Amino acid sequence: MSLASDADQDRTADLKQDIEPVAPWRVVSAIAVGETDIAVRFVDGLEGIVHMRDLIWSDRAGVFATLRDPGVFRQVRLELGAVTWPGEIDLAPDAMHDEIERRGRWTPG
Repeated sequence: MSLASDADQDRTADLKQDIEPVAPWRVVSAIAVGETDIAVRFVDGLEGIVHMRDLIWSDRAGVFATLRDPGVFRQVRLELGAVTWPGEIDLAPDAMHDEIERRGRWTPG
């Protein structure tokens, strides 16, 4: 087989399309609950609640102040096992996991 014929073939199907997070602290589910809480589930099955109210309404909210808008807050999604929102806003999944494992909830700040 020549190099020219290899280059002409579409190898897109050979690429893995989805990345499956395997670290126990990677998030596999994140659902907005109310205007400031998120229910999360991790790869290892651990579940808990992230209370965002104190952070997003604090004087030091920074980029998280955007989440004061309930419409924006509800746009929570997962990206490579981390909780994210539009505008490159994200939460540290490892810190979230550690605190939820200890207390069943996490209040970032």
